[in-house]
Amino acid sequence: MIRKLLVANRGEIARRVFATCRALGVETVAVHSDADAAEPFVGEADQAVRLPGATPAETYLRIEKILDAARRSGADAVHPGYGFLAENAEFAAAVTDAGLTWVGPPAKVIAAMGDKLAAKAMLAEAGVPMLPSWTDTDGISDFPVLVKASAGGGGRGMRIVRDAAGLAEAVASARREAAAAFGDGTVFIERYVERGRHVEVQIFGDAHGRVVALGDRECSIQRRHQKIVEEAPAVVPEQVRTALHEAAVAAGRAVDYLGAGTVEFLLAPGGEFFFLEMNTRLQVEHPVTELCTGLDLVGLQLLVAEGEPLPATLPVSTGHAIEVRLCAEDAGAGWRPATGTLHRFTVPAVAAEFGGLTRPGLRLDSGVVAGSVVGVHYDSMLAKLIAWGRTRAEATRLLSTALARAELHGVTTNRDLLVRVLRSPAFAAVEIDTGFLDRHAEVFAPLLPTDRLPLAALAAALAAAAQRRATAPVLAGLPSGWRNVPAFPQTTRFAVTGGDEIEVRYRLDRAGRLAEWSSTSAASDSADGPEAPEPAVEPSVALVEATPERVVLDVDGVRCAYRVNRVGSAVFVDGPDGAASLAELPRLPLPTAEVAAGSLLAPLPGAVTRVHVQVGQRVTAGEPLLTLEAMKLEHPVLAPTEGVVAELPVPAGGQVQTGAVLAVIDSSPAPGDLEPSNPEEDPR
Repeated sequence: MIRKLLVANRGEIARRVFATCRALGVETVAVHSDADAAEPFVGEADQAVRLPGATPAETYLRIEKILDAARRSGADAVHPGYGFLAENAEFAAAVTDAGLTWVGPPAKVIAAMGDKLAAKAMLAEAGVPMLPSWTDTDGISDFPVLVKASAGGGGRGMRIVRDAAGLAEAVASARREAAAAFGDGTVFIERYVERGRHVEVQIFGDAHGRVVALGDRECSIQRRHQKIVEEAPAVVPEQVRTALHEAAVAAGRAVDYLGAGTVEFLLAPGGEFFFLEMNTRLQVEHPVTELCTGLDLVGLQLLVAEGEPLPATLPVSTGHAIEVRLCAEDAGAGWRPATGTLHRFTVPAVAAEFGGLTRPGLRLDSGVVAGSVVGVHYDSMLAKLIAWGRTRAEATRLLSTALARAELHGVTTNRDLLVRVLRSPAFAAVEIDTGFLDRHAEVFAPLLPTDRLPLAALAAALAAAAQRRATAPVLAGLPSGWRNVPAFPQTTRFAVTGGDEIEVRYRLDRAGRLAEWSSTSAASDSADGPEAPEPAVEPSVALVEATPERVVLDVDGVRCAYRVNRVGSAVFVDGPDGAASLAELPRLPLPTAEVAAGSLLAPLPGAVTRVHVQVGQRVTAGEPLLTLEAMKLEHPVLAPTEGVVAELPVPAGGQVQTGAVLAVIDSSPAPGDLEPSNPEEDPR
C-alpha cells in the first residue's frame, strides 16, 4: 500500500494528484524549480524538495534529481502527473528499479506506445483502423498531409502541409520542436483528413488482465494542434461509440495495458474512424469523464498501482460535461504567450476544486492563484474550468457565463475566445472539427464591443476620482474637480491593449451627479504617425454610484455595474459587456528614449533560435525574419512591411527580454522605386 507519494510534476497537475491523496490519507511530496518555489502546489504538499536549475530540462526532466528527491523525502511511490515524464519509459524503469511503486503503465508498454510508428504497426495487427503514413517525403503526392512527432504529444512537432513546396520546411521545423520538447526529433507523415473530429476513449487496465472503457470525449476544438475545449460524452451515434470503445479496448489488450490511458481517434465526416495514438497517462481533460461517471481517476490509478482490481461494476455516464483550458496567451496575435503577475484570479459560482462535485455545477482545476507570476519556462495553461449539466446546452450556458464573469487581471488570457466559442451557433449545433477556429474568425473578437469601451474607461476614471476623494486630507466631501464656475472638465487618458489610447472627459455637479461626459480614441502609434482623435457617439449616462472598487452607471435607461481593480497605473474593469485592461497615462509624461523607426520588439522573454535573413537583405511584408522560442513553442517574427534589414542585434541562441529590439526594417523606397523627375517641369 502506498504511504507517501512523490508527484514528479508541477502546477495544476500536482495539485490535482494531491487532492486525491488528501482524501485517501496518502502523504505527498512536491518537487519544484526555483521559479516555482512560491507556487500553490509546493505549499500544499506535506513535503517539498527543491530541484536545482532554472529550465525544465535542468529540473523536472532530470530523472536522477527526481529519484534523489524521493530518497531524501522517504517517498515509496512516484506519480508522473500527465506531462513531462509521464510517457518516459526510461523514467518508469528507473523508478521501479529503485524499489519504488510506479503509478502508471509498465515501462515496456510506455516504450511500445511511445514510438508512434511501431505502435501503429502493432495495433494494426490487432484490428485497429489506421491512416496511411510515411517515414520520409519520397513518393508523397496526395496532399494535405500532417507531419507528427513520433515521441511525445500535446500538439508539439505537428504541422499541416497542403502542397509539396512546404513539406521539407515543415518536416525540419517539426523535428526541431519535437527535439526541444521530447529530446527526440523523429517525425512521420500521415494523410490529413479535412473536417476530421478528434474523439478519444478513456481506458483503464488492472494487474488482473482486465481492460475497460470508461467513456469517450470530444476534443476537436484545438489551437496549434492542442486542445482547448473538451467534452464528454462525444456527440456521436451509438453504433460509432460502441465501435470506438471496442477498438480502444482491443488496443489496450494488445499491449497488456495497466493503469489509466487514452486511445485517440480521428473521426471522418462519414463516420469512419482511424487510430491516432495512445497516451500512456492520464489526460489533461480527464475531469469531464470524472464528472460524468462519478469516478476519481487518480484514485483508480493508485488502486491499480497497489495491485488491486478495478471495481466489478462500473458506473454509467450521466449528463454532459465541458472543459475549457484557460491559457496565458493572446489569441488574436497568433496565440502569442503572455507573461506577468496575475493580480486577481476569481471565477464565480465554483462549487468544487480538483474533484468532489456530486451535482451539476462548476469545477475549477487551477495551477495559479492571485499573485502567481506567469513566466516563460512552462506551458501557458493557467487553469481548467469544467461545467457539468444535465444536458449539453445546460453545461454550455453555465460554463460560458462563469467564464465571462471571471475576474482575470494582469495577464492576457484566451478567455474571450473561449466564451465566444461556447456561445457560437456552430458549437451549439455540434458543427465542430479540428479546423473550427480556422473557419470561425468571429470568435477571435473581444467580448467587449468597441463602442462600449468608453463606458469602461469612464468607470475607471470615476473610480479613480472616488479614490482621490476618499483619501483627500481636506474637503473630501466635494466632488472631484468641482468649481463654483464650470470651466474645463476632468480629463483622464488610458492606454488600451493593442497600442491605442482613449481619453475620457467628465464633469460632476455640486451634488456629485455626472453633468457631462465625452471620450475620444486614437491610435497611439501607426505607420503614418499618431492619428487624429475621433469623437465617439456617446450614450446618455447618469452616475448612480461610484466607489474606488465599484461604479454603477445608468446607460440609456439601463443600469450597469462595473467592478474596478487598480494596481499601480493599471486599471482592470469588469462590466456586463466584457472586461477592459487599461493603463492610466500620466498627464505630463517624462521624455523617453525613442526606438528607431521600423524596429520589431520582442513581445515576451525568450530565445532566438534561428535568424532567417541577413543585414542588407531586402524582405517583403510577412517574410520570416527570425524565430523566437518561449513557453516551449516556436513563434515566427515576420516583417511588418517591405524594406531592407538594417539591424539584427540578437544572434541565434541569444536570450531577450520583453521590448528588446529583434530587428530593424528600413522601409524607405529603393532607388529604383523612385519616379524619375521630369526636367521640363518647373518645380516653382
